[in-house]
Amino acid sequence: MKIEIVQGDVTQQPDIDAIVNAANTELILGSGVAGAILSRGGAEIDREGQAKGPIKLGEAAVTGAGRLPNKYVIHAAAMGYRPEDALVPKRKGSLSSAAIIREATKNSLRRAEELKLQSVAFPALATGVAAFPVEQCAETMIGAVRKYDWENPQSSVTLVRFVLFGESDHKAFASVMNRHKKGL
Repeated sequence: MKIEIVQGDVTQQPDIDAIVNAANTELILGSGVAGAILSRGGAEIDREGQAKGPIKLGEAAVTGAGRLPNKYVIHAAAMGYRPEDALVPKRKGSLSSAAIIREATKNSLRRAEELKLQSVAFPALATGVAAFPVEQCAETMIGAVRKYDWENPQSSVTLVRFVLFGESDHKAFASVMNRHKKGL
């Protein structure tokens, strides 16, 4: 499985089969990545997602991609506002945790595998409104992808692209990826 780290807009990846939404458990498209998906992809993604929600923290659900150039949107629930979401342990000062982000990443790859997709683009999960630290997110997500690849050598997913909107987030993910390549 090839892993790429790029700076850009996850909604502008026409060569990717599915993009991942940094979702809440109710699958309501709000701000950040979800807002960009709603704006560019259309309200049908929001309607379809809400019809499939709510889902548990760490789970992932799939919708069509509306007007986006991709086949699907995979909604990875890395945060939530429901009473049951509040019962799940979180990192202090955050609405998420490494465990939740790890599961959301893994379950997104599972949904892609179920659809026999070859490529998936992820944003940083839970680093916006959920306030999870970007470098820890990068470590968690890259580690989860590498573990998934190791555990699923016959996976249809051959490309995972992390698309980071800001320069500092891109640098954090690239730094973590470089450490992984060196085996540190």
